[in-house]
Amino acid sequence: MPQHVARVALLVRDYDEAIAWFTTVLGFHLVEDTPMTAEKRWVVVAPSGAGDMSLLLARAANPDQRAMVGRQGGGRVFLFLHTDTFEQDYAGMRERGVHFVEEPREETYGRVVVFEDLYGNRWDLVQRHAAPRPVSQDISAQARVAAPAARPRFDDRRYVPLFHPSQFDLGEDEAEPRPSP
Repeated sequence: MPQHVARVALLVRDYDEAIAWFTTVLGFHLVEDTPMTAEKRWVVVAPSGAGDMSLLLARAANPDQRAMVGRQGGGRVFLFLHTDTFEQDYAGMRERGVHFVEEPREETYGRVVVFEDLYGNRWDLVQRHAAPRPVSQDISAQARVAAPAARPRFDDRRYVPLFHPSQFDLGEDEAEPRPSP
C-alpha cells in the first residue's frame, strides 16, 4: 500500500497569531480551522502547490509543550519550503519581515537560504537545480553486492541490548554496574 506523510504538527503559542503569520507573511492557505473543544482547534495551513502535505498548527497545551514552541528542530533546520521562484519568494518574504539567518547560497542540490518562523523554528527556502534521482538509482550495483547477506535478528543469542548510562547506579566501591531501582 502506498504511504505518504500528510501532515506535520507544529507547536504554536496561539492559533490566531500563527494563522495570521503563515497566511500573510508566508502566503500559505488556511485549509481548515475546526473547533474541537472550547480550547482546542484543528488548524491546517499549506503553501500553494503542497498537494496533500500540510502543517497542523497545534497550540501548546502544557508547560512541556510551551517550552518546545520554536525549538522543534533543536536549533537545526526543521522544515523545508521548496519553490520554483526562489528570488521572487525570497524578496517577498524579506519585504514582509521574515527573519533570514544567512544570505542565499548555492549548494549542489540548488539555491537555499535559512529563515526562522515567528517562533524561531528554522526553515530552508529551497529551489532545486534539477529533479532528484529516485533512491533506487542512487544505490550502485557494487553497494548492493557489498551489503551483508544476513543481519542479526532481535531473537539472536548474540544480540546484546544497549543501555543508557543513566540506567545504572555506579557507586564508588562497585566494580560492576547494577540497574538503578
